[in-house]
Amino acid sequence: MAIVKIILIMGLLMVFYQDIKERLVYWFLFPIIALCSGILLYKNMFQELFITTLAINIAFVLFLLLVVFGYSKFKLKTSMKQTFGLGDALLFFALAFTFASVSFLILFVFGLLFSLVLHLFLKNRSNLKTVPLAGYLCFFFAIAYITHWLGILKSVYTI
Repeated sequence: MAIVKIILIMGLLMVFYQDIKERLVYWFLFPIIALCSGILLYKNMFQELFITTLAINIAFVLFLLLVVFGYSKFKLKTSMKQTFGLGDALLFFALAFTFASVSFLILFVFGLLFSLVLHLFLKNRSNLKTVPLAGYLCFFFAIAYITHWLGILKSVYTI
């Protein structure tokens, strides 16, 4: 299991680094993150709840992407490509494999808030106008995993 954890943290940190520096992320990192986090989720919860948990998490991600699409199309009057990156959407789906549903929803929302605060704090130091959302979320989830493994964050795999 240690190898899976190391690969997961390395994948999350690679997405963070690439998104901050280049605003482009290698596509193969998202399936690696999903696979490693899915293995950890499967090993740490009842097998009967695994599929239900994934269904709820993916439904939440789909709903969130639908809201972003609707907001882009009807409120901003632009395409979703202009407001939201493909890497962000792929990461949302990869993160659906991370934790049990309630923990995932809470950590995901706090991850988005963390991304907002971090971007507002760092935007003066960057000359790019876009938000590296996938990078910030990966950094947040790497912290969440590490704090869970250190025993600081408890019960992320239980409903």
